[in-house]
Amino acid sequence: MTPVHLAGPRLALREVEPEDTDALLAIYGDPEATRHLSFEPRTPEQVQSIVDRSIASATDTPRTEYCLAITRHGERRLIGYARLATEPQQAATIGFALHPAEWGKGLGTETVHLLCALGFQTLGLHRIWAARSPLNEASARTLVRAGMTEDGRIRDHVFVRGAWRDSITYSILEHEWTPIDDLGTGPAPGASG
Repeated sequence: MTPVHLAGPRLALREVEPEDTDALLAIYGDPEATRHLSFEPRTPEQVQSIVDRSIASATDTPRTEYCLAITRHGERRLIGYARLATEPQQAATIGFALHPAEWGKGLGTETVHLLCALGFQTLGLHRIWAARSPLNEASARTLVRAGMTEDGRIRDHVFVRGAWRDSITYSILEHEWTPIDDLGTGPAPGASG
């Protein structure tokens, strides 16, 4: 598959690059940014491993994991990290994290739409699902605004910060998804074909 580049009205998803490590550490190393995620803040070494794995997964055949940088449309700087992992039966799970300075701007909803465009339009999936912490009400609003439906609760789904935590799951089916305006694909700014 060719490198992923999806553009929306304000955001773009692109492949992770080695230069993204510091920007990703600003998110994954931040206790506030990771408060509702399924892991504790990451060390610089752990973030470097994530970047390395993200870059390596882009060349896997078949590719089952899409770990992508979230950027502002037309810019290169990573402001978030998104992941789509395919599963059997034409399905995938998605997740993302934005830098706290970007919260509350509707960028999460656009990120979910871009991940759905990747899954439904590019990969031909039938179902996409996501999970959130029960305390993350902002994520609940984001997923519903993006067209997902709450499915239920997975009890004791993740072990984080010394305790088991439930997850609330959401899904969307290919026929339920409606692309947002100005959603398109194309080469990354400054990239050569």
